[in-house]
Amino acid sequence: MTHFPPPAEELRLLDAELRQLDARRAQLLARRAWLVSTLQPVRPLPPAPPTAPRPETTAPSVQNVLLLLGGILLTVAAMVFTLVSWGHLGITGRSLVLGAVTLAVLGAPVALLRRGLRSTAETVAGLGLALTLLDAYALHETAFPAADGVTYTAVASTGLAALWAAYGTALTALRLPRPAALLAAQLPLPLGVIAADGGPYAVTTAVLLTAALDTVAALRVSVRSVRLVAVVCAFATGGLGALAAGLLSLDAAGPGAALRAAALFSLAAAVALGAARFAPRPGLATGTAVAGGLCLVAGAGGVLRVSLPADWTVPAFLACGIALLAAARGPEPVRRGLVSASGAVQAGAVLWTVPAVGVTLLGPAVWAGRPWSGVPADARTAATLDAFWPPHAVTAPLVLATVAAVLAVRFGEWRPHALPLAWAAVLVLPAALELPYTAGLLVHGLAVPALLGFTARTAPALPRTATALALATSVSLAFLSLAAEPATLVVLPALTAVFAVAARRGRLAPVCAAASVGYATALACAVGASAGWRPEHIALLVLVVPAAAALAAPRVTDPATTLAVEAAGAAAGLLAVGLAVLDLPLLALVLSLCGVIAAGTALRPERRPVGYAAAALFVLASWVRLAGWEVTVPEAYTLPVTVPALLVGVLRRRRDPRASSWTAYGPGLAATLLPSLAAAWGDPEWTRPLLLGAAALVLTLLGARHRLQAPLVLGGSVLVLDALHELAPYLVQVADVLPRWLPPALAGLLLLALGATYEQRLRDVRKVREVLGRMG
Repeated sequence: MTHFPPPAEELRLLDAELRQLDARRAQLLARRAWLVSTLQPVRPLPPAPPTAPRPETTAPSVQNVLLLLGGILLTVAAMVFTLVSWGHLGITGRSLVLGAVTLAVLGAPVALLRRGLRSTAETVAGLGLALTLLDAYALHETAFPAADGVTYTAVASTGLAALWAAYGTALTALRLPRPAALLAAQLPLPLGVIAADGGPYAVTTAVLLTAALDTVAALRVSVRSVRLVAVVCAFATGGLGALAAGLLSLDAAGPGAALRAAALFSLAAAVALGAARFAPRPGLATGTAVAGGLCLVAGAGGVLRVSLPADWTVPAFLACGIALLAAARGPEPVRRGLVSASGAVQAGAVLWTVPAVGVTLLGPAVWAGRPWSGVPADARTAATLDAFWPPHAVTAPLVLATVAAVLAVRFGEWRPHALPLAWAAVLVLPAALELPYTAGLLVHGLAVPALLGFTARTAPALPRTATALALATSVSLAFLSLAAEPATLVVLPALTAVFAVAARRGRLAPVCAAASVGYATALACAVGASAGWRPEHIALLVLVVPAAAALAAPRVTDPATTLAVEAAGAAAGLLAVGLAVLDLPLLALVLSLCGVIAAGTALRPERRPVGYAAAALFVLASWVRLAGWEVTVPEAYTLPVTVPALLVGVLRRRRDPRASSWTAYGPGLAATLLPSLAAAWGDPEWTRPLLLGAAALVLTLLGARHRLQAPLVLGGSVLVLDALHELAPYLVQVADVLPRWLPPALAGLLLLALGATYEQRLRDVRKVREVLGRMG
């Protein structure tokens, strides 16, 4: 009998069998794949197709280069044939060859254009134009050998220009013939005038007329290639004509020649302004209008130049430039160009005055090396003591004042720049007119408060400009006043008062306050010199200035002004020190007084750090005093530093117990111990080493008692070094007595001992370091 399991059990058995079959099947498939890959040979991949090389140029470029080279070679061959091989043929042969070749070459572009070969047609046409030039040369050599070269060139260029223009008009697809015709048309007028024995004025007129024709062509011709060539030719011939007119104007010796040159300038200006009127671009219109305006000014100024004295040449040109503003009419680009031309003329006039202004402003500085040597003859002599006055600069004030007035009236945005020009006009006026020396001082002196009056204006740049000009004027005035003692004693107090008042009312109070203190310092020096004092005695008078500055600074509400006053006072103190440096007792007194002033300043809460400077000044004063007494003991110099420093350290440690002893006591102790130790090592006596050792022992004990690093380390180190110094002679004697083998033996024993107790020694060193670390 057959046994059938229950359905659930049978289903479980079937699933198990199927899983085993799937696993076996996967194993067999993997084995099959390995066998297939082993039996099949490895086939190499097909090679990649080679990459075509990238062309480095385009086909049209290659074509144009080939055509250009071919045309050049054919032209050269034709020239060689005409110039070298011409003589082998008779007159008939010559004519037939050149005529036939020229006609064939000029006719070839017609067939080439019909086939669409435009580039080739352009090359052949260029060759044909070159052959026409050779035909003209050949014609001159055969038919007209006696003709004048200039006349024949003028006629030939006219014929060639007409021929090329007609050829280009007939074959409009060609771009070369018509620009070439325009280039040939540049020669007929100038060469024709030269052939007719025309003078330089006539030749220049012909050049300018050619420029006018080029301008018309540039504005009216629609062909782009012709228009570009016309623009280049117009600029070239117009510039050449204007340059020739300028040379003729400079060479003009009388009004007649100057008027003829002015007429040429007028023609050039008409051409330029006409081009500006119809120019398609605003930038081009403005540029040509500038050129036209400058030509008008050059022509009119040239006429005035030969009619007026040499001193009035620049004012004449300036007047013409200003008059150009009234002629600024027409479209906006043209008006802008004329205004720019006027501005260029005015700027050139101002640049012409710069040497005169520089001599007037900087020349008086020479009086610093020759103070009170005598009143000069006039203001110009005072400014040019070691310099020379620029020629024809007598009208410099008029030029500067005129330009300043034009800026103030005509140009609103340039109005602030009128102030420096007006200042320069006033500054240079006394020297230009050779006014008396006193008048020059008065003019400059009145200019300073007038300029400082602008510091109250609301314009942002005007106060700074006015203050800078006032300072420059005041410095020049101060140097100028050094020529005479009374002038110095009047100018310096006036400048001090003027800048003091300006500091109280102006916007740039710090600058004015510092200037006032500086001029007060100069006044103190001048008063002392006037009294016949020596420099070291004048230093005491100069100290009044920093003292007054220190008293006035707290009463100033502006922090910047306060700082400026104090800085200027400090500079005056340095000057006093420099004046007294040759007299040690007076130098010590000056340093002490400076220390008093610094200490008084340090009383203010915001100026506490100045106390360090006061202490340094007092120490320096004591050192200088000791040096004056010829004291050579170093402790006399160091103890005045050590005692205050230690007192400051004690106070600091009381306020901040966590402060390091190195910070509190280190500088003070080192200031005396180290110099004394250096002196003790070179002192053969026993007094200083003994006292130094005792002091070092006391410091070491105090450091150990209060657990402070600085006294302990410094005192102990000095004590050890001082003891070594005292024991050195005995150690030397002992070393002489000992046998020479003993030091190496002792060194070996020491090394053995250290090696045996290395770990213990390390622990001892750590303990010492920890003990020092726990100290204050």
